[in-house]
Amino acid sequence: MHRALRTNLVQRAQLGATCMRRAASTQTGAQPSKYGQRYNVTLIPGDGIGEEITDSVKTIFKAEGVPIFWEQIDVTGLVEPQTSMSEYPDAYKEAIRSLQRNKVGLKGVLHTPVERTGHPSFNVALRKELDIFASLALIKNIPGVDTRLKDIDMVLVRENTEGEYSGLEHKPTEDIVESLKIITSYNSERIGRFAFDFAVMNNRKKVTVIHKANIMKNSDGLFRSTIKKLGEQYPQIQTTDMIVDNASMQAVSNPQQFDVLVTPSLYGAILSNIGAGLIGGPGLVPGANIGREYAVFEPGCRHVGLDIKGSNTANPTAMILSSVMMLRHLGLDEHANRISKATLDVIAEGQVRTPDIGGSSKTTEFTRAVLDKLEKL
Repeated sequence: MHRALRTNLVQRAQLGATCMRRAASTQTGAQPSKYGQRYNVTLIPGDGIGEEITDSVKTIFKAEGVPIFWEQIDVTGLVEPQTSMSEYPDAYKEAIRSLQRNKVGLKGVLHTPVERTGHPSFNVALRKELDIFASLALIKNIPGVDTRLKDIDMVLVRENTEGEYSGLEHKPTEDIVESLKIITSYNSERIGRFAFDFAVMNNRKKVTVIHKANIMKNSDGLFRSTIKKLGEQYPQIQTTDMIVDNASMQAVSNPQQFDVLVTPSLYGAILSNIGAGLIGGPGLVPGANIGREYAVFEPGCRHVGLDIKGSNTANPTAMILSSVMMLRHLGLDEHANRISKATLDVIAEGQVRTPDIGGSSKTTEFTRAVLDKLEKL
């Protein structure tokens, strides 16, 4: 299984955010690509605000002299429908090949149009193609961002490859659609083990399995029972479960009760958005996607931000902190500590903040403030 993800004490003291420590499988021995003293990292800016917030990361990394070489692949989700990965345009296939070479990537969100029937999601296709099965979102109050509820510190572990995101739909007639929800014991066990290993290595006390087994007794029942049985192997961790609709209500009334939540794909997507709303918005939630060989880091709450594209008002915090997680995965802790501290100090002081958290600063102004902080550290 995975080498678990350990918490850096400096990061925990500031944000409680969990860092990565070579999440690639010890069985495959996969290592990030490195040329000399620099790591090769695939960069996929994405749609909407993706270019603006990844530019923020690139600017900070350049100023800090972070030993990263960006292999940038410009991909958009706004393409014509395709039926298989082999039929995607060349940029899509090059993005996959780049990640296969480099093992590590930083990614913005790619837009998947709702109105185009049958339009595939490259976000989902990428995870399936590379078997990046675990999504991690860190949901915690950030000092300086005033919210109604305090002391929120929960980690959302989401299965990335099946459930309602299996993508198996067809129309037996023009007015009937059948959609297959796939749950397997194999994927349920490995996402459960990921969650428990994460909890153990990060001094977490409880794992809550989120499901709808009262209605979907076979599919969600299998997910729930597989992970709860697995919990018997982790006696130091309290294992509980909760129906997803109740979990949604509990998240907005008593989120402090949650520690690590493990969910199928759809429920994780919903709860990550609820969690983002609780702590101040999607611009504050860092995240990662982890597989046996590959690690792709991206904001934990996947908002494209098409409505504010080009306005220079996007909050780059989630992308910056996701890149900090990437640096820890690569073992570049000193750079990670400095960038994390500078970013959180800017937010805590409250002089420079983007509109989503009550300010009027531009994305570039926030980035400049982080650079100024770094110069003083």
